[in-house]
Amino acid sequence: MRVILGPMEGVLDHLMRELLTEINDYDLCVTEFVRVVSQPIPKHVFYRLCPELATQSRTRSQVPVRVQLLGQEPEWMALNAVKAAELGADGIDLNFGCPAKTVNKSRGGAALLQTPELIYQVVKACRDAVPSDIPVTAKIRLGWDDPEDCYEIVDAVEQAKADELAIHARTKTGGYKASEIKWEYLKEIRQKTQMSLVANGEIWNHQDGQRCMELTGINDVMICRGALTMPNLGNVVKHNHAPMSWTDVIDLLIRYSEYEITGDKNKYYPNRVKQWFTFLRQGYPEAKDLFREIRTLNAAAPIVEHLQRYRDAL
Repeated sequence: MRVILGPMEGVLDHLMRELLTEINDYDLCVTEFVRVVSQPIPKHVFYRLCPELATQSRTRSQVPVRVQLLGQEPEWMALNAVKAAELGADGIDLNFGCPAKTVNKSRGGAALLQTPELIYQVVKACRDAVPSDIPVTAKIRLGWDDPEDCYEIVDAVEQAKADELAIHARTKTGGYKASEIKWEYLKEIRQKTQMSLVANGEIWNHQDGQRCMELTGINDVMICRGALTMPNLGNVVKHNHAPMSWTDVIDLLIRYSEYEITGDKNKYYPNRVKQWFTFLRQGYPEAKDLFREIRTLNAAAPIVEHLQRYRDAL
């Protein structure tokens, strides 16, 4: 079984990858997407979103990191995939699943689920251009609004010779609603394809991971939102560890603060830590009260001081 830390735009940045791979036995990480339009992406953009390129595409805990690209022009996607590979990316992941309206309006992410032929062209262009020893993978949803479209979409990815496919088991219109998860489609896909598959969506604990594998026949899972809701979810899913205690979560938040308040990250820290609390509140009842206490604080120093006082009082 592999457990992969998936991409979350604006949330799972390199600092969060660093923190979560230190405390979990993840097998792989995928970056936030690099938006590809009709031009080469400057090196500094790749390094900003994936500073691990400077360390053999590994986190400090030696977890491989793949660079994710999002775009719809095959030639430009291929050119930038080659550039990421030349910079040392462990692999290239192609985003066909992002449901964000701003992304979809510009024909990116999940918008391509409506045109499987274009998905084929993008994947094929990248696979043909990138050296064969570097994986080219993709991530999709079951379709735009009809899960029956998944078979044609998966076939397009497989015919284009992708090395692996992660499937979020909902349609774009299904959003993130728990009621919209459709594991049964992944079971059918598993029976129809020889391609390596990764299951994604609604994995919040060890039981969910086991149930997903049993229902789909897929042994590898990707977790995203759950990784922030329960910081040690990777090891909970993979090794059946107990969920991280609230005291340990506070310690982790303070360590995260040390990462985020260095350099120019300082000005982003208040929003980032509050954003994390929106996930923690789903897994820890105590997070709701603590969030109310820091909600009105808009600078890093008073938030960190409050967290430290809170920790000392536990």
